[in-house]
Amino acid sequence: MHVLKFGGTSVANSSNIKLITDIFLQHPAAQKIVVVSAFSGITDQLIACGQLAEAGDDRYAEIITGIEKRHLDTTRELLPVSNQSACLSVVKQLCNELETICEGVFSLQELSARSKDRIVSFGELLSSKIISGYLQALGHAHAWLDSRQLIKTDSQFGNAAVVFAVTNENIRQAIAQSQDALFVAPGFIASNDHNLTTTLGRGGSDYTAAIYAAALQAEALEIWTDVSGMMTADPRWVSNAKPLPAISYQEAMELSHFGAKVIYPPTIQPAMQLKIPVWIKNSFAAQDHGTVIQHETNSDNGFIRGISSISNISLISLEGSGMIGIPGFSKRLFEALANEKINVILITQGSSEHSICVGIHAADVQRASMAVNAAFEIEIAGKKVEPVAVENDLSIVALVGDQMKSHPGISGQMFSALGRNGINVRAIAQGSSEKNISAVIAARDVKKAVNVLHESFFEEVQKQLNLFVVGVGNVGRRLLDQLQQQQTFLAEQLRMQVRVVGVANSRQMYFDDKGVDLNNWKHLLEENGEAQTPDSLVQAIVSRNLRNSVFVDITASDVVASLYEHLLRKSIAVVACNKIAAASALSHYKKLKSLAREFNTSFLFETNVGAGLPVIGTLNDLVKSGDVMHKIEAVLSGTLNFVFNHYDGSRPFAAVVRQAQQEGYTEPDPRLDLGGTDVMRKILILSREAGYALEMDDITNNGFLPASCYEGSVENFYTEMEKHEAHFAGLLQAAQAAGCKLKFVASFENGKASVGLKHISPESDFYHLYGKDNIVLYYTQRYLEQPLVVKGAGAGADVTASGVFADIMRVIH
Repeated sequence: MHVLKFGGTSVANSSNIKLITDIFLQHPAAQKIVVVSAFSGITDQLIACGQLAEAGDDRYAEIITGIEKRHLDTTRELLPVSNQSACLSVVKQLCNELETICEGVFSLQELSARSKDRIVSFGELLSSKIISGYLQALGHAHAWLDSRQLIKTDSQFGNAAVVFAVTNENIRQAIAQSQDALFVAPGFIASNDHNLTTTLGRGGSDYTAAIYAAALQAEALEIWTDVSGMMTADPRWVSNAKPLPAISYQEAMELSHFGAKVIYPPTIQPAMQLKIPVWIKNSFAAQDHGTVIQHETNSDNGFIRGISSISNISLISLEGSGMIGIPGFSKRLFEALANEKINVILITQGSSEHSICVGIHAADVQRASMAVNAAFEIEIAGKKVEPVAVENDLSIVALVGDQMKSHPGISGQMFSALGRNGINVRAIAQGSSEKNISAVIAARDVKKAVNVLHESFFEEVQKQLNLFVVGVGNVGRRLLDQLQQQQTFLAEQLRMQVRVVGVANSRQMYFDDKGVDLNNWKHLLEENGEAQTPDSLVQAIVSRNLRNSVFVDITASDVVASLYEHLLRKSIAVVACNKIAAASALSHYKKLKSLAREFNTSFLFETNVGAGLPVIGTLNDLVKSGDVMHKIEAVLSGTLNFVFNHYDGSRPFAAVVRQAQQEGYTEPDPRLDLGGTDVMRKILILSREAGYALEMDDITNNGFLPASCYEGSVENFYTEMEKHEAHFAGLLQAAQAAGCKLKFVASFENGKASVGLKHISPESDFYHLYGKDNIVLYYTQRYLEQPLVVKGAGAGADVTASGVFADIMRVIH
């Protein structure tokens, strides 16, 4: 004997019914019981009928008319005209009964639990009768079983408890007395000892199938639905969710309890007692393996089986010094909740016994608060216990797996992954069996949490980064090109999926949570982008709440830099090409670094100093390893190096600067480079990263530009440089007369920093520095006589973009 249950979507219409009929008729089992749910959506409509009738709203009749039409139409589509009459009569008769009952509710304007069970029972009665009629039309011998006559329960209408001794005997006798090998039965419905219709709770059709399977000690129970088995997570939330080929009964119960909708939790219990395998199969992909739920599973399949969640949770907490060392507080708390028939989902209590916290359904929180406050009224009045504290808008996320007990570090990995993504855990529960670890989190974070945990435990093959790129000028465009070019390499070689989910310029922003098309980002931003303000930009990023989010700032904007603090507080990593934040007031710089540590994220700005050169990374490695910085000497401006390498007196100084700007080596305002401000920022950042507390005002700037060059617009700047060509020629000639070259050098020594134009003699490391190259010399305790040298291209859109790219890679590592 095999028992096959088909859910609402599997019997939603005539074509689906034909499909599932082929499945069970071709099934190799000698004997089969087919248990069916109501057509999809019908149970909800029946509940609405009862509620409208109770409210005195005659629109219930319209719903009944629609229900009747749907079932009559399905019957006509399934059955040949010559076979329709009997089945159509049954449908009409059942719908008439339904209408009569609803008329009574309408007249009394009262819907009892008993009446509601009677009303909702018509869904399964109608679907099973139509399928039985279809089989009869096909000429397949079978018997229709009335589950109300066979399955006996108590009188707890809405969620009745099965009386198994009587039920099992009824089922065995019914099957033994029949000559048929195929049976069709309605799920969900039963009756009490007075033959009044009861129901087994929403999802009860699964339970019905399990009851039949257990009574007959079936070889297997098959639950046919619209998914190919149980998954590692909800596939609507997690695109990489994987099917589970096999799980244990205990794991299935845990997953179904914590929100997995594939199987109704009580279903598993009868099958587990008799070790009957339970298969979850897909009616629309019958060839798929599905999931088998059985006594033991292969531990090689992984020690975490799945991640599930429950939404609409509230926490109620009872705490106070009067609880410490006093027995009976927990008992009284749970008695108060039990008396109100409030189900406790999660319990946690501190070892100090100062507080106890329970998770319940949000719909029950008001009754729960009143009941508990009443139970502890005396203690509350005496200030020994505080009134119940309530937290709403919460969810529970749970890891489930039989084998977790033998694998240390699971909890650490779980909470570390959540913490890295700014997901705050409000309460934790873990049973001594260690089959599940549950965490209460904010409801807004539940989808993100499930994805984060799924990535941590199931997606070792590929980690995901979600990038928000602000600033799409020369460097930004190159970065997007590099990201597109490297997508395949990152996926195959580094097991990373780096998605750009947002792009923005100073006016507009465009988002796509599935990844912006990098072949078409410019058009999408211009044509489909929305107006961008700092507040709207931050709100759009934070509200998406995507895991492993990275904000990439490729601007020179102080407004954009001012957003870092808010983003870091949301555990969104910041990669800054923009120097303003790292070179801001020391207190602000320290605050940003502290926030990154506090919220377990990253604040990275390698390109602030040497474009793509590993200048800051090398310095950080020295400091972390215990080395002490004595002196830094550096040529840190690719722009200034380019200018002085190309200025030989054959053409005006202004023309060389303009060339540098046209080739993308300068800041938008070249005066930041030539005036030394950019180099001051860079040596300030290096000094701070070396552990010294310097402000911008502490740096001496020995500038070389005439004062008038700083006045007016950028074009005025070029005009003024042309006027002062003799000044620049004099600087060059003086250096040449001394056999030297001109270099703009940054120095740090003995806690003091300076920048300025210097004569560089041939024996210096700076003399043979060509093009746009930068060079940094670190003199440390370990590199006293011969410095550690970092040298290479220090300007240019491509190398700067590659430096930003490298920082992005550091975020996930």
